[in-house]
Amino acid sequence: MLISALDAPRRPLAEIDPALTWSALLLLLGGLVMVYSASIAIAEAGRFTNHQPAYYLIRQAVFIAIGVIAGGLAFQVRMETWQKYAPMLFLIGGLLLVIVLIPGIGRDVNGARRWLSLGFANLQPSELMKLFVVLYAADFTYRKINVMHDLKQAFLPLFGAMVLVGFLLLKEPDFGALVVIVSIAMGILFLGGLKARMFAVLIVGLLVAFAIMIIVSPYRRDRVFGFMDPWADAFGRGYQLSHSLIAFGRGELFGVGLGGSVEKLFYLPEAHTDFLLAVIAEELGFVGVLTVICLFALLVQRAFAIGRQAVRLERLYPALVSMGIGIWLGVQSFINMGVNVGLLPTKGLTLPLMSFGGSGIVVNCIALAILLRVDWENRQLMRGGRS
Repeated sequence: MLISALDAPRRPLAEIDPALTWSALLLLLGGLVMVYSASIAIAEAGRFTNHQPAYYLIRQAVFIAIGVIAGGLAFQVRMETWQKYAPMLFLIGGLLLVIVLIPGIGRDVNGARRWLSLGFANLQPSELMKLFVVLYAADFTYRKINVMHDLKQAFLPLFGAMVLVGFLLLKEPDFGALVVIVSIAMGILFLGGLKARMFAVLIVGLLVAFAIMIIVSPYRRDRVFGFMDPWADAFGRGYQLSHSLIAFGRGELFGVGLGGSVEKLFYLPEAHTDFLLAVIAEELGFVGVLTVICLFALLVQRAFAIGRQAVRLERLYPALVSMGIGIWLGVQSFINMGVNVGLLPTKGLTLPLMSFGGSGIVVNCIALAILLRVDWENRQLMRGGRS
């Protein structure tokens, strides 16, 4: 029997995975410092910020505090409960994706309708959907584990759900979130035992589908061509990437010093969100970027290690959830980093745990709390087995 959730607060500190905890805390606190550094100029110049240099710092600190509290509450929930309500949470996420598209309800920002106004902050349903897809895809795979060889039973139902979610995300549009969500769902299916040949065909089909979506959309096509040669139109479609690359070049090995970035002074758009890594590169140099990469690599490694431990304890659902969270954080951080250095087309994806944003920070904290819960339950079972 698993220890009840009411006993969780009395656990010794040593029962929490130290590597996972410290890597997450360092990313959160490092992100807080860098968001402040990257946003001082635009906050001081903005009218809606009341010209307060610390505007984004204060909001990011509040979001982190809310995320820690929400994560603490999520940690109290047993994994059996998450599994029980996973389909319902997935339906709620889909409903929110529909609501955000309703004129007058969804909030438009820079031509995209991705946010629901809550008055004091904006809710981004696609961020919630990433977590809900992890929980639902893990539950689906768990229920279909004995028929994973059957394309009709093991793949088509989840594929249909992802097509519906993808259609709603493309209407916003949020192509970056679609890539992450599809990666989560397909990755969990593969880890659950989907045949390698079937998975390879699926990957080819997805690549063809993504290529078609890029070709038929002038907006996405321009982004791809701008990514391939940003200097050909450095003041147009290649503007963001060219200034991001300049920031990386100026940073060299150790950077120009914390707060010394020039690109954040109205040259690099979205410096505190999508292109935070470029500011890190300019101010802290290659060493700073390498540190961020290592912390994310450690985070993903611990997620998969916790998942493997759950497999050894014959806890398939928690194992798939753990690895799904690892896929999510790994894929999203890789895409954001790839965009910043010019390896991938520009997308509206933030750097998890670090970039400015309320929904993303809170949902990331909840996901990490669930990961810690899996680890904690693993340890309770192992301790019980040794007694």
